[in-house]
Order: sequence, then structure tokens, then C-alpha cells
Amino acid sequence: MKKSMLLLLAGLFSCAAQAAVSGYPVVLVHGFQPDNLQSKPTGAQVSNNGADYWAQYWRDRADERIDWPSQERVADKITSQYVWPKLQQMSRDGTCANGCVFVSHSTGDLVTRYIIDNQALWLQNAGLQPLNIVATFDFAGAGGGVELADLAVNVANGSGLINSAVKLAVSLWLGATPSSSNIGVLNDLRVNTARQLASFPDSRVPRLRFAGAGSDFLGTTGAFLPGEDDGVVASHSSCGAASASGYNSCSRSVAFDGKLTSVSGPSAFMPYHYPMLMSEGYSHNDTIGSSAKDEVTTANNSSAYLNGDNIKFTAYDEKRGWWIFSSRYRVVSNSERTSMSSLVYQAAN
Repeated sequence: MKKSMLLLLAGLFSCAAQAAVSGYPVVLVHGFQPDNLQSKPTGAQVSNNGADYWAQYWRDRADERIDWPSQERVADKITSQYVWPKLQQMSRDGTCANGCVFVSHSTGDLVTRYIIDNQALWLQNAGLQPLNIVATFDFAGAGGGVELADLAVNVANGSGLINSAVKLAVSLWLGATPSSSNIGVLNDLRVNTARQLASFPDSRVPRLRFAGAGSDFLGTTGAFLPGEDDGVVASHSSCGAASASGYNSCSRSVAFDGKLTSVSGPSAFMPYHYPMLMSEGYSHNDTIGSSAKDEVTTANNSSAYLNGDNIKFTAYDEKRGWWIFSSRYRVVSNSERTSMSSLVYQAAN
């Protein structure tokens, strides 16, 4: 009996130690879930969907999740019915009292930006302690908007230039053709709308970006996305660029495949947005998965948290090719066999 109890306690302490980065509790904010537009989940189903969303890698490495339904709007029911109650709970529990890290994916990037811009005032007005968010890890971030959302809203409303190619791209992404009664958070994801939502937060929380340039749709959706994209989000958004444009990298000197060369990258970024890892072979959902998909490179190999702590990635440069046809590439160590999420988690610890 004593031995089994000790093993149980050891397991509990092991899980507790794992559910943090550098000792900071991890809070997950998931992204857009297309099936929600039809199923319209509420209550426990929203939580179940949130758990399933992160199942591959981050769920068991997190302390809290903020789950929300995609059939609603960010500044409306997503905040009032799902975000706000969770913020109050975390404040009362002291989850972020000594600092915490938010991990977001896709539209979770936009939801997190809205939280960062407002949570301190909301909680202070409620007589509660604001959350001490020291950094966010944003995978395939959609905070700069998604061109496919503009197309989806046009298809749903029967406006704009709509043809079979547009409908195919939208249906591949959503799994169905949208209607005006079920577009929900897609309204917030339109490029101009997203970029106006909490675009200049007072908080200086560093938004660390991790981007891919692969696709699960054989390039069909990419035809409607400017520059490099991950099949859903264009690089201007995932990199955190200050403006929406056709960028081919998060860096002006390193390509998505790690080649050290002059490349079309952003010259300015949204406030406190810092691109970190990139990879040509990771699609939108691969970035939060548990499998290695391709070598990973760095737009920047280190960055500081709000409190001065650092995250740093180890990378090396190598020559590929022969003679005058050779080029140099930058590769994150062990990335050929380690998933992007695992690289981030390991570096943070």
C-alpha cells in the first residue's frame, strides 16, 4: 500500500512539474474550430472540444485552458461567457501570481491579444489582482487576420467576387460552405477587422511567434493568401508583421527553409511581436503537433520575457551544394527529429 501511494504521489508531482515552462504555469488559448459553425457547442462540449484541440502535445503540459466556441464573436460572448469567468478564476487561484505563459494557436492569437489589452483593467475593476503574463508563445498566429475569412464572409453573404475556386478553397478550410447565419468569429478574422482589434495594447507582454509554410490542402488555399502561408494563415499574420503584405519569410535575411539569403520579410512588426522559429514543412496545425515535419530555422534565436528571463534556441549554419552553386543554411539543432512545439518547450525549460 505504501509503495503504491508513493508511486501515485511521484506521478502527481511529475505531472505538476511538467505542466510549466521555466516554472511558469502554462495557459492554453486554442484557435478557430470550423465544425463549431454547424454544431454550435455550449457548456461542457466547449470544454471537451478545447481539450481535444490540444491533445497531441500541449494539453498535458498546461495548467489552464481558456476554451471558447467559434460560432461567437471575440468582443461579445467569447469574452463575456468564456474568457472573463476564466480570468476571474485564475486571478482568485493565483495562477499567474508569479508569472505565467500563454500558449496560443491560430485565432487564439487574436483572443490572447484582446485579453492582454483588457485583463488588467477588467480584474482591477472587479477588485481582483491582474494576471502577470510574462510572455506568449503564438503558433501559426492569426492575429493579423486571415484572407480566407474575408472570402468566407463574402461567400456567406453572397457578396464580392465569388467563383468555384473561391468556394472550393473556403469549403476545404471550413469543411462546408458557410451561410450568413453561421460565420461567428470569421467576422473577427477578416484582415482589416482583426488588425483593429486591440492592435496597440498598453501591456508590453512579448508575443513570441512560431510559423510554418506548409499546407494540408495541396496549395489550393494558398492561391488566395499573399506571400508564404501555412495553408490557412499568411506569413504577415503568423510572423506578426505590422502590415498585411505578401511576405515570404518572418526575416529579411533567412528564408522559411533556413537559407541565408535576401528575402522579402517584414521591416516592422506589431507592438511587442517577435518572430522566433520558422519552417517550410510545417502546416497550420502541424505547429502544435507532436511530430517533426521538417528542419526548423530561426528568425531570431533568443528573446526576453517581460520580467527579463530568456528563451534561446541553439542553431548552426552549414553549407549545402557544391562550389559556386552552394548556399548556407541555418538549422535549429535536433529539429529534423523534434517537433516545433517540443523545440519550444525544451528551450523554455
